[in-house]
Amino acid sequence: MPTTYDAGVPAAPDVPEAPAPAAGSAASAGLLTAPSRRRVLRGLTATAGAAGLAVLGARPAPAAGSGRGRPGRPLRVLVATNEPWGTYHVKPLLAEAGRRGVRLTQLVPDTSGVQPGDPVPVATPQAAPRADLLVVTGAGDWPLECVARFPRLPVAAGSLAYLGPQQVPGARLLRPRLRAVTSSSPAEARAFGGYLGVRRRIRVVGSPQTDTLPDHRPEPGLVLVLTSVTHPDGTGGAAPGTELLLAAAEKLRAAGKRILVGLHPREDPKLWDAYEISDVPSLQAAARAEAAVGIPGTVFPLVAAVGVPLVGVTGAGLTVPDYLLAVCSSTIDDPAEAVPAVTSARLPAPDVLADAVGPIGGSAARLLEVWRHTAHPGHPHDGH
Repeated sequence: MPTTYDAGVPAAPDVPEAPAPAAGSAASAGLLTAPSRRRVLRGLTATAGAAGLAVLGARPAPAAGSGRGRPGRPLRVLVATNEPWGTYHVKPLLAEAGRRGVRLTQLVPDTSGVQPGDPVPVATPQAAPRADLLVVTGAGDWPLECVARFPRLPVAAGSLAYLGPQQVPGARLLRPRLRAVTSSSPAEARAFGGYLGVRRRIRVVGSPQTDTLPDHRPEPGLVLVLTSVTHPDGTGGAAPGTELLLAAAEKLRAAGKRILVGLHPREDPKLWDAYEISDVPSLQAAARAEAAVGIPGTVFPLVAAVGVPLVGVTGAGLTVPDYLLAVCSSTIDDPAEAVPAVTSARLPAPDVLADAVGPIGGSAARLLEVWRHTAHPGHPHDGH
């Protein structure tokens, strides 16, 4: 596995191109039974795992305990996200990092946005511990500030949450520092490559959230409602469509469906207190649902991987990557469409799902292994 990228890397595609799904392929796949779902998941690993990882140069997940900055010292990683206090992006890595002795610290502007009891270690740049690597999840203002603050650290970029495929202005400032780029799936890698404006290799590692993918045991009539963020705050922006989604949920309840709400970590729960709100993350809650409806986001392909068909609510002004829409059985922009859309919802075709989800199992280990290689364990760095 190469640990750095040369400026002379050929301008070749960064990820294997999956065939474009035919119109209606998401709806034509049909509801998968438990055995057929297992076949799909095996296909995900074989297609996005074996093929994707072989082409992209990633290696199988190594044995636990190998993630070291140098012999006798844990790998030390600083993480800066586009949502500065959004520790939920790092949390899925904690268990594997703990097993490997990797020390993760999320950089925050200050501690005002840190919730009491949050398990993710945080620090301001001024108080950050020494580190071997800086990981950024985008080219927003905060990651760029952190890149400038730690000029001696190698930098890796990882798409721990979806980003649009349009290149952003800050990408040109980030590209010269990048030594590795990772993404969860081939489809996400194509979008992330466009966002960063890179033509270099992107390593597809899978989503750490799928390392504990739940078994699908749907409860009759239960629909999972997946929210986005209604009101922007200091941590990040918002997405349109909450009023439409609320109205759709009410239509479904009136039709006799049970509603379970999977809240985005930054969503205001008061908006949804008329319904049962899941006390576990949305991906775990999906195990109970016959279908899901919501504003398309990062969790959509993962919910489909559980075996839950999706209906996307696409309000005016919503812009998301095409692959998030591709995993939807259908999309609606009118609450009156909610009941028939959910009733007829089907899983996407296996190739569409594989392209959007990436390899399942061992994803956190693969990601940490890429970070270990990128940090050059034989040449420790001092970030201060």
